[in-house]
Amino acid sequence: MHFIAKRPRRRHASSGTGLTHRMLGIWAGLSSAIVLMPILAIAWLAVSGGNADWPHLVENVVPRAVMRTLLLVALTGAFTALIGILTAWLAATCDFPMRRLLSAALVLPLAIPVYLAAYAFGEFLTFTGPVQGLVRALFGFQTSRDYWFPDVRSLGGAVLVMSSVLYPYIYLACRSMFLMQGRAAADVARTLGAGPVRVFLLVQVPMARPAIMIGLTLVAMETLNDIGAVEFLGVQTLTFSIYDTWLNRGSLAGAAQIACIMLVFVIGLMMIERAARRRQRFASHKTTAAVHDVVRVKLAGWKKWAATAVCLLPVLSGFGVPFLVLGNFALKRLDQFLAPRLLDAFLHSVLVSGLTALASVFLGFVLAYAARTGRSPITDVAGRLASFGYGVPGTVLAIGVLFPLAAIDNALDARMRAYFDVSTGLIMSGTGFAIIYACTVRFLTMAEGTLEAGFHKLSPHLDMAARALGRTSAQTLRTVLLPMMRPAVLTAALLVFIETMKELSATIMLRPFNFNTLATLVYEDASRARVEDASVAAIIIVVAGMVPVILVSRSLENRS
Repeated sequence: MHFIAKRPRRRHASSGTGLTHRMLGIWAGLSSAIVLMPILAIAWLAVSGGNADWPHLVENVVPRAVMRTLLLVALTGAFTALIGILTAWLAATCDFPMRRLLSAALVLPLAIPVYLAAYAFGEFLTFTGPVQGLVRALFGFQTSRDYWFPDVRSLGGAVLVMSSVLYPYIYLACRSMFLMQGRAAADVARTLGAGPVRVFLLVQVPMARPAIMIGLTLVAMETLNDIGAVEFLGVQTLTFSIYDTWLNRGSLAGAAQIACIMLVFVIGLMMIERAARRRQRFASHKTTAAVHDVVRVKLAGWKKWAATAVCLLPVLSGFGVPFLVLGNFALKRLDQFLAPRLLDAFLHSVLVSGLTALASVFLGFVLAYAARTGRSPITDVAGRLASFGYGVPGTVLAIGVLFPLAAIDNALDARMRAYFDVSTGLIMSGTGFAIIYACTVRFLTMAEGTLEAGFHKLSPHLDMAARALGRTSAQTLRTVLLPMMRPAVLTAALLVFIETMKELSATIMLRPFNFNTLATLVYEDASRARVEDASVAAIIIVVAGMVPVILVSRSLENRS
């Protein structure tokens, strides 16, 4: 009798668990639908929007934009790979003056958005800038006709700017791989007579190839996403062509058709990145020697100072130049920190970034928790779809977000007019909600990845122990897991908040009238050749971006 009396409780617990799994599956499916809807909207708009502009785009816009995009991605990837691999190898395997400081400082350019770096380099290398001023002073030149100086507003200038601030993606991936490889493979190669350069080229670089591919994929995605730098530097990429076709030519269907071409690039990059991750798991197997066991090669003579210079120059170029140029302008305009225009933009940035962080962390937590409690086809597919948003450039997302939101607004307005004779206007597509939606889609995978990493640090036995003590799944989540996940939740929210504050591509296309964030305020001033006035908002963005970068730098310093 006693055994029979307890059986209903077991069925109830099982039913509750099943209900929890079903609810998680529903929420995971909803999260993937939120990401997938803009992509489907782009495809639908491209197919149904008509072909009136397509012949003109194919003949005059697309070929040049595709070629410029391919050149920009290829050259930026080559230079970032050269800088990132070399500096990572030096920082991980060699000992030279200022190594610990520089190994952490090499991450600092990540705090500089590409468009801010472009504005700063434009001022730094212009005729009235310090570089050309020094050239004229040294050689006695009087005017620009007396000498030749490369034009920063060119494809080469864009490669310089992007390589200066994007190389840390490859540096971080390769440095971790070089540290994990340990000294075993290098020592074996040296006993066979290979010198340091041959060991680097023939042993260590091939072993780090998966990490290099992941870093290159991230660099390519950031290059494709940029709109501010390429417009300022006069490089007609696919991203700029989408912006120009939509806003300047008034052809949303044409912009969607170019966006579909760009999605082909993105899908290819994501396939490469996934393949590289699979190879990385294989390559790192049985090479997990402790980082602290690494014995670095002590450089002497001119080699140690050359290594210091090689690691110092990227920091000066990617962080020093933008920070000093923009900081110098900002110091001369301290009164603008309290200007109503800047305060409104700051409040808008905080509001949009905060709501995006909340939405991204909530949806990311659902995906990560669903993966923890039990994998299913729904959660697996949802996780893959959710990760797709990060690779989609902001200009492409802007088109995909605007079309369905505008349709919802129009349908709602028609119903309200019919039944209540009241116009609701543009509630979603004409407000900051559109920006929040686009940024949530783009940065959801960042939140989900951070939270999933946090869950991996918690033993699954915690859930089983709580359930054995009579806690339900909801009680276990609320009283056991959530308190322990607080650091991961806060980290995810901080990362999404700061990335949203820096975001320009989607924001510039979706913002309502008279609605500026810090990023769009900088863009407006720079577009009017008033970079000095944009410096105050730019410095605020840089300082905010330094928070996660400093955390990464401290982590690198502790592991050195």
